[in-house]
Amino acid sequence: QVQLVESGGGLVQAGGSLRLSCAGSGRAFSTYVMGWFRQVPGKEREFVAARGWSGSSTYYADSVKGRFTISRNNAANTVYLQMNSLRPEDTAVYYCATSIRVVPTPDAGEYDYWGQGTQVTISS
Repeated sequence: QVQLVESGGGLVQAGGSLRLSCAGSGRAFSTYVMGWFRQVPGKEREFVAARGWSGSSTYYADSVKGRFTISRNNAANTVYLQMNSLRPEDTAVYYCATSIRVVPTPDAGEYDYWGQGTQVTISS
């Protein structure tokens, strides 16, 4: 059974940083694309970042480019999202997901397993 468990969310002030983690089990995640998405109530799930299995290919939403960094530790089946210069509009529930695609994709429909999400709240 494939499982993804996010952690690291919380409440920080604008301009601060957070590091999210996503630990996976039940699949050899080292060969799959890993991605991060976020969602606020009443809105569609939004792509944030994704990273290919080799780590050499990454894909970021324009809204987080230059502020967020996705990384992964394949040996530990873990993917991270380092979030710097946080803004109130980054407030959302953040989800990690895994895709069998070879290259990173922003399409949520290409991801087949999802975590339960972790709340990130940025105060102004």
